[in-house]
Amino acid sequence: MEPRSAPNITHVQFWMLRTLTESTRPGREIRESLAQTFARSSGPAFYQLMARLEAAGLVAGWYEQGSVGGQAVMERHYQITVAGQLAYQRVCDFYLEALSGKTLLSSAS
Repeated sequence: MEPRSAPNITHVQFWMLRTLTESTRPGREIRESLAQTFARSSGPAFYQLMARLEAAGLVAGWYEQGSVGGQAVMERHYQITVAGQLAYQRVCDFYLEALSGKTLLSSAS
């Protein structure tokens, strides 16, 4: 069997998709969690990353009115799409196969 190539998803994109498999989340919550797991990123950098995931059809985003400190704000929310779920699963499958020696590791023998 010919080894498959690694999926074209960064570790941060993979983590974003993983986070969204749990539930729909507001951007603010995803950014806070990202800062605890990896590193802080600027607001613009975060929303550019999410825009790329949306453009790729991996997540869907929309605005909802919320309140922060008694102030009305429009907050961006995100949900993983079916394509995003498939991409997430492909990455999981790729690395599980590699770890079990069925793809990448077996080709090195």
